[in-house]
Amino acid sequence: MTTKTRHSDARSSVTQETLYEAELARGLLSADENAFAALYRRWGSLVHTMATRSLGDTHEAEDVTQQVFLGAWRGRNGYLPEKGPLGAWLVGITRRKIVDALAARTRRLTLIDTVTHNADGRRHGESAPDEVLDRVLLVDALARLPHSQREVLCLGFYQDLTQAQIAELTGMPLGTVKSHTRRGLRRLREAVEQGRADENAA
Repeated sequence: MTTKTRHSDARSSVTQETLYEAELARGLLSADENAFAALYRRWGSLVHTMATRSLGDTHEAEDVTQQVFLGAWRGRNGYLPEKGPLGAWLVGITRRKIVDALAARTRRLTLIDTVTHNADGRRHGESAPDEVLDRVLLVDALARLPHSQREVLCLGFYQDLTQAQIAELTGMPLGTVKSHTRRGLRRLREAVEQGRADENAA
């Protein structure tokens, strides 16, 4: 095979790839489920790999991958071919979803710190088993809260909403949201401290 032939084959391959991607883009924009399935087969592994490398957790990466393609389907009308290729658009969505996942992880840790914080600074000297215990106690205590308190705390810490936004979303008065937040945090703190005491007494 001559150099000229190899170059010709390479150009032909690139052209076919471009045409195929353009076909997938048209299918996505017209809500063609077959095109969407092909899009997932083509870029799903790339999205999952990006998420795994950034998050270091396969299960979280699987969640992010689902969110990326769900977001792509729902937001398909936001894809503009003239602004770049379909693959780059999906990578952009992936990066945003990874940032969201990291922020959610930070909020979970913040909730744990908020609930389990003591005036004597005990958190700084805790060992890993103590931190695991705190997380288990927190999840259990959160599940036992009255629905309204649990809803307010979850919206605040997991969805990063302000108290005013929570009031608007739920229809609760702002004062009620603040009251539920205070009471919920107090109950969580008491439950975690009681769980620690029970563990130490065992």
